[in-house]
Amino acid sequence: MLNLNLYFNQILNLIILKIKTMKKILLSLIVVFAGLLSANIKAQVSGASIEFNKEVHDYGTVKNGADGSCIFEFKNTGDSPLIISNAKGSCGCTVPEWPKEPIAPGSKGVIKVNYDTMRTGEINKSVTITSNAVNAPDKVVFIKGNVLAPENTQPVNDSGAPTNH
Repeated sequence: MLNLNLYFNQILNLIILKIKTMKKILLSLIVVFAGLLSANIKAQVSGASIEFNKEVHDYGTVKNGADGSCIFEFKNTGDSPLIISNAKGSCGCTVPEWPKEPIAPGSKGVIKVNYDTMRTGEINKSVTITSNAVNAPDKVVFIKGNVLAPENTQPVNDSGAPTNH
């Protein structure tokens, strides 16, 4: 019976040793996999990256003909120069201006948007910025607000009769 207990103890010790070895192998594989995944993620984010301090500009309520310009500030948070190749408004009343020179990593820039406030009514427009940014190659920013009707207008004569001035 003593030999049988010794035999079972040896088998149990072998099983425990194999389990410990498998745990070490599994832990090593997890560490290697995590390292490869981390390297892959780093490789994907390498390049220019654009981050805006705001993505929506709200004019609020403005008078007809008021200054319709606003600025969207951004920063190149990547590790390569940021090149903005185009910025396009959603219609002709929204005209963006953007830097034509590359923005160095860590540097800031601005996109100026001019809205034609001679157009009465609600403002709900977008500007699409096309760049070499790996995080947002086609970034969209928005402008919104309301333009009041002009104050000094002649009353409309719907009857067709001449008006007396």
